[in-house]
Amino acid sequence: MTAAQSSCEALRIAARAAEEKQGTQLFAVDASDAMGLIDGFLVVSAHNERLVNAVADEIEDALREQVDLKPVRREGRASGRWILLDFGDIVVHVQHEEDREFYALDRLWAQAPRIELGVTHEVPFDLEGESEEEASRVVPADE
Repeated sequence: MTAAQSSCEALRIAARAAEEKQGTQLFAVDASDAMGLIDGFLVVSAHNERLVNAVADEIEDALREQVDLKPVRREGRASGRWILLDFGDIVVHVQHEEDREFYALDRLWAQAPRIELGVTHEVPFDLEGESEEEASRVVPADE
C-alpha cells in the first residue's frame, strides 16, 4: 500500500506553506504501510516558539484554503515547542529545532519511503549507494 496521491499533494502544500513562514528541515514520509491509519506525515523545524506557532497556523490556512482540509485534532499549541496537526490522512509535526534534535523523528523513520516535497528546505537524502528497491521508495514530487 502507498500513500494516496491526494495525501502526497496535501503534504506538499503544507511544506510550501511551512517554508513561507521560515519552516526548515522539511521531511515527509509515506507511513501507510507502517501505520495503516494515516498515509503520511510531515516534520518541520522552526527556530523559536513564535515561529512554531506561525508555521502551524500557515499550514492550517493553506490546507483549508487550497484543499478544504481542516485538522481533526491539534496538540501542543500552548507550549509552542511541538505542534501536532492531525488532518486524518496526514499528520504534520512542527517542532522547535531543539525538540526536533532530541526526539529525532528523522532517524526513527529513516527506513520509511520518502515523499519528495520539491521545496528548498527539504532534508536532503542521498540515493547513491542505495539498492534499486530503496531508491524506488521515494515518491517523486511530480506524481
